[in-house]
Amino acid sequence: MEDLSTSPDGLSRSIQIVIPVLNEQAILARSISAVYKYMSENFTSYDWHILIVDNGSTDSTQEVARNISQDLINVDVLVLEERGRGRAVSRGWLEKNADIHIYMDVDLSTEMQALQKLVNAIDVDGYDIAIASRLKAGSKVIGRPLHREFISRAYSFIVRSTFLMKIKDYQCGCKAISRNTARDILPIIEDTGWFFDTELIILASYNKYSINEIPVKWTDDTDSRVRIFSTAITDLNGLIRLRFGGLRRASRLLRMKDKN
Repeated sequence: MEDLSTSPDGLSRSIQIVIPVLNEQAILARSISAVYKYMSENFTSYDWHILIVDNGSTDSTQEVARNISQDLINVDVLVLEERGRGRAVSRGWLEKNADIHIYMDVDLSTEMQALQKLVNAIDVDGYDIAIASRLKAGSKVIGRPLHREFISRAYSFIVRSTFLMKIKDYQCGCKAISRNTARDILPIIEDTGWFFDTELIILASYNKYSINEIPVKWTDDTDSRVRIFSTAITDLNGLIRLRFGGLRRASRLLRMKDKN
């Protein structure tokens, strides 16, 4: 099989991993160390890079992140004053011109092996986007409370019914995107918070970008600070926006971009 970690000009293919953080001083060093170790051992033929994106932390997260970047090569820090997970991921992905962009939540709930699966989906199988899934057959979810599981599945049903989608999991915090797809899709995404993931997938699917949903092992973070009910309301408002004009408006902007 052809080694796709090397481009036709003989240069190594590049991977950028964005880790969005907000007040994560307690776990940041441990999580970055784990990702760094996995990348060092499993992506030796790639030119890879980790970008910690802080979006509005008020604890010592920024200081911890800068110390990490000084101690480890291939690790940088981007500080944003405004909060928003979607803003952090989007700005981080656009910060560097990598061949493959990935983001992974700092709690590392998604198994580390998902990184290899996502990269293979794009670099070997040729998908535009690859997403980790807790809801697709073959996935394994550990320790997730029943109310969170119910809300996640209900949300999945609403999205699939409204937009005639086949994707099951829209919100798992581990996704990858090719360079060209990122440059096309990110500028037309309006949401800067938790709905960012869903909007990315819907816009990409509607505009015929290929998406591979990959079942993974996922372990619930008992310290999760996601306010699931308020987030669900925000997500529903985002779905309404896309359903009634937002999807067509974004697609029109994408077509205009292609013409230019």
